[in-house]
Amino acid sequence: MKNKEKDIGYDVKPPEKVCDDPRCPFHGTLPIRGKILEGLVKSDKMQRTVVVERNTMKFIRKYERYERRHKRIAVHKPDCITVNKGDKVKFAECRPISKTKNFVIIEKM
Repeated sequence: MKNKEKDIGYDVKPPEKVCDDPRCPFHGTLPIRGKILEGLVKSDKMQRTVVVERNTMKFIRKYERYERRHKRIAVHKPDCITVNKGDKVKFAECRPISKTKNFVIIEKM
């Protein structure tokens, strides 16, 4: 089978496996746009979905100190990209895939 992946317009390494997922930015029809983010996979128990956590620092002006904050985001995982709990991933914004998923994984780092 010939590896025919399309160029998604971002400087990322394309996956080595081929999939038939229609919501894959490399082998399907899902266009990506907007933000490119990085995070750590916290859960991979769902089918084609992982929960990614992003940690940030917020400056509190009153106390002149920083506080740690985190955000958990549900991200679509195409069949051609294999990630496990604890992996660092790069994911991109796309159209809404479901009620909670607006991002798709584009690279395992």
